[in-house]
Amino acid sequence: MRFILENNRLIPEPLAKERGKEAIPISCFEQLPSFPVHPHFSFSAELLSFLEGKQLLLDELPFPIELLQAHYEQGYIRYEKGITKTTKGCRCQRCGNEETHLFASFFCARCQQPCTYCRKCVMMGRVSTCTPLIVSCMPVRGQMYDDALHWHDTLSSAQRSAAETVVHAIEHNEQLLVWAVCGAGKTEVLFPGINRALQLGKRVCIATPRTDVVLELAPRLKQAFPYLPVIALYGGSEDRGKTAPLVISTTHQLLRFYKAFDVMIIDEVDAFPYSVEPMLQYAVEKAKKEPSSVVYLTATPNRKWQQEIKEGKRTAVTIPARYHGFPLPVPAFEWCGNWRKAVKKQSLPRNVLAWIHDRLAGQRQAFLFVPHIELLEKIVAILKKLDAKIAGVHAEDPERKEKVAAFRKGELPLLVTTTILERGVTVPNIDVAVLGAEDCIFTEGALVQIAGRVGRSAQYPSGDVRFFHYGKTKEMIAAKKHIERMNKEAAKRGLLKTK
Repeated sequence: MRFILENNRLIPEPLAKERGKEAIPISCFEQLPSFPVHPHFSFSAELLSFLEGKQLLLDELPFPIELLQAHYEQGYIRYEKGITKTTKGCRCQRCGNEETHLFASFFCARCQQPCTYCRKCVMMGRVSTCTPLIVSCMPVRGQMYDDALHWHDTLSSAQRSAAETVVHAIEHNEQLLVWAVCGAGKTEVLFPGINRALQLGKRVCIATPRTDVVLELAPRLKQAFPYLPVIALYGGSEDRGKTAPLVISTTHQLLRFYKAFDVMIIDEVDAFPYSVEPMLQYAVEKAKKEPSSVVYLTATPNRKWQQEIKEGKRTAVTIPARYHGFPLPVPAFEWCGNWRKAVKKQSLPRNVLAWIHDRLAGQRQAFLFVPHIELLEKIVAILKKLDAKIAGVHAEDPERKEKVAAFRKGELPLLVTTTILERGVTVPNIDVAVLGAEDCIFTEGALVQIAGRVGRSAQYPSGDVRFFHYGKTKEMIAAKKHIERMNKEAAKRGLLKTK
């Protein structure tokens, strides 16, 4: 949209057609005027609620431009540039992108001239040189909830110690890393901290890289905080446009927020795509208030963070044992020869087939992780000859949610998967195998997470973890040592059950 500048105020072109002045894209103005809040203005509570803590495109606002302009002139909202000029080129104010090759131009019908837009975040709606971002000028105020938590289970001693540290970080607006093994019950560790934040009137966001994890966490948090408004945000979410004191969101959806949260909890901070995508890290920084507390959760911190913890440069609390007190299952390595050659011949190595036969015969569910989608489809076709109910799932699968749900219900005996299910999906009694554990996609962190799918339930605390390979790698060895080290620390701290 284009604007004119009149009496030191911006006027959108649709409202300024009879003024006789030339309108220009918003990014062409050197400075954008803003106004003090007019306390006697009859503002729209609906509009301000919709915009609270957010930074949105005009197309995302279901309100007439006249209403927006009135609130702008009375100081309740402001217009911001979507794209700004830098010494190197352009910067997208929504996602922080400054990479030249991730900008493009087109002839824009709105501004009647070539218009530059950001390709990096275009999946969230196009931000271009003529696109204003709309932000509320009103502070985001939280509501105090004295007794929101209704969860009556008990924490283990390690969980309780970590929970107290989380509460302290939230009370003092500090950063904290919670390094908890897979199945340690880290979600429950957050409950006292979230409850304390709500008592203080703070707004809380739990952000995670993947939709699967949002869908898993949302019902658990709604059950623990049954009388609290809780929303879940992901692509296609029905909660989009709503606000709540507790938000569970994919990190992508945080691009729409602006200084909204007093407490930011980043789940699986090491997971793709958050760990490798500066845009998502920018989104987190933009979405949190100043000051605020940030709590990072992971079972597999990267080596840089591990070193910072050792050197005392990063505050962290460790939970080396699962809530049920049994040790982590340690993976077994098993050589399977040139398995790729076998797949090309529409077969699998004998020991891999034997492992799968044992699971099917014993009616024990299992995950089989494979490196790539094209291999997955071939392997599923081979295994369907053993059992037609065997299925495969990957990130591009349109039936992904339905297949995972069917597996959880016990309707599928074995699920062949890529690393998309390495984390965030919990099934009580399963075994896990990796075919091609030597592939570069299976990093130390990925393999630790995969092994962590097994033995998570107190009723079924053990299980088989098998890494089938065509040659051991440093990452495989590091993953096994990681798990053994955590078991050793848990035993040293007296966190494991003694037989």
